[in-house]
Amino acid sequence: MTTNQNAYAPAPVQRISLPQQAPEFYRAMIDLDRAASAGLDPIIAELVKTYASMINGCAFCLDMHTTDARKIGEQAHRLFSLPAWRETPWFTARERAALALTEAVTKVTEGHVPDAVFEEAAKVFDEKELAQLLAMIITINSWNRIAISTRLSPAPKEA
Repeated sequence: MTTNQNAYAPAPVQRISLPQQAPEFYRAMIDLDRAASAGLDPIIAELVKTYASMINGCAFCLDMHTTDARKIGEQAHRLFSLPAWRETPWFTARERAALALTEAVTKVTEGHVPDAVFEEAAKVFDEKELAQLLAMIITINSWNRIAISTRLSPAPKEA
């Protein structure tokens, strides 16, 4: 008997489909996502979505948002280094502030959102942008929890 050593593991079985079983809620989440994205720089939005998804360990959202980020021109090395963004020279002041705020909101149980983190973001984003950024961070955290709790899995890729 031979086995393919390069074959991927099977995808986890999805527990429940919220679009089917809670369609009003799911449509509201889609509307929430659309509203959260309004007026936000698309690169910053994808960095935020990807970084929160990394922190939360959401495979479905990581697959989606790294793909979406690459489609709008984001560089792979920046995506790969998101967990070490503080140690890299290739993120702007706005991106750094957005990533710090993303981390604080996503890890809210670890010290809440420190004033210094919020104040740094407020220096580089006007109030409307900051509100949209917070909305995006809150929304991606919700999507991560939906995907993780229902075991939504990314589509299989070629090995």
